[in-house]
Amino acid sequence: MATPKGARGPIEHAAAAARARGTTTTPHPATSGTPLVLSGATVVLPTGAVPGGKVVIDGTRIAAEAPADARIIDVTDHYVVPGFVDLHNHGGGGASFTSGTVEDVLTGIHTHRLHGTTTLVASTVTGDMDFLTHRAGLLSELAEQGDLAGIHFEGPFISPCRKGAHSEELLRDPEPAEVRKLIDAARGHAKMVTLATELPGGVDSVRLLAEHGVIAAIGHTDATYEQTVEAIDAGATVATHLFNAMPPIGHRTPGPITALLEDERITVELIDDGVHLHPAALQLAFHHAGADRVAFITDAMDAAGFGDGRYMLGPLEVEVADGVARLVEGGSIAGSTLTLDRAFKRAVTVDRLPVEDVVRALSANPARLLGLDDRVGSLEPGKDADLVLLDEHFDLKGVMRRGTWVVGPQLA
Repeated sequence: MATPKGARGPIEHAAAAARARGTTTTPHPATSGTPLVLSGATVVLPTGAVPGGKVVIDGTRIAAEAPADARIIDVTDHYVVPGFVDLHNHGGGGASFTSGTVEDVLTGIHTHRLHGTTTLVASTVTGDMDFLTHRAGLLSELAEQGDLAGIHFEGPFISPCRKGAHSEELLRDPEPAEVRKLIDAARGHAKMVTLATELPGGVDSVRLLAEHGVIAAIGHTDATYEQTVEAIDAGATVATHLFNAMPPIGHRTPGPITALLEDERITVELIDDGVHLHPAALQLAFHHAGADRVAFITDAMDAAGFGDGRYMLGPLEVEVADGVARLVEGGSIAGSTLTLDRAFKRAVTVDRLPVEDVVRALSANPARLLGLDDRVGSLEPGKDADLVLLDEHFDLKGVMRRGTWVVGPQLA
């Protein structure tokens, strides 16, 4: 576990241990096999928002109709939305996915569940290949248990020119044989690999990833517009935290951002925390790509849901102050302390995006990218009963995962 130096933040050791055990800090009866109806809320469905709607939960799934013995909870003046799906997350609750123990990883997972993320991919950071393959084995065990939706390898196949919070000494070219080592070590649970596709072997590695059903994500890149187009044609489908760790748009050198925004095959990751992106840049990306091509992510590190202090991100030391994470050496932004409930509220109240579009970006689109949209990402009969309850101000008031309350419901 990456132990912070300094302020502890709002989560105490005992609470973190409880999260690791999968218990809840807000005790509330689970459905316990009794069908449940959440009634009266604005329910956000794939077809749009339905005021005065209802969601029926039967066991671990969403049902079409409520049995006569169903328990009814009145959630009028609230929103019910699908559980959030995070494609890109390095930790939380003081615990690291990149270097922590199994218990640490479980603590981080549960911390994000408390904030509405019911499906989560664990992201690594640059390390040597032996360490990363070992890490892949540990995270794969948790994926096999159903705690994680898979693994995202961010590094070491990235550009030293755009390394961000990655150790330059450990970077390497994305040779297909090296990329294949990580895929194999993940035992079928590799979901995404971020590459600087302009580096030697980059385009061939994109093809390799596509052949193995792994998302090839363009990021931490110094590619030109033309090189980016070549990688997309080879099978890349995601832009890792668009705008961050890549060249800006130029009127003669449009660069990767332009290529990624204009191509309908690409889903762009956006970090909506008010730090990584100016609101105008987020609006540009969201409205140019469209609601079906955006995935809001956290890119969270250990301090998410925990507090300010000193942390380690891989081999690099990070200072978190006022919720902003930066490398101690050099000052580069080092991930975020964002949780997806905060991203939801900001997207609706600050960015003024329609609730239905925000739900696509937080749930439906990432679920589709992961190939999990038959189970999660929308409130439809037959899917997992993963949902988030929000009040009229878009503050989180309840979280359910597979039919069991993780938080709440907290009703007045």
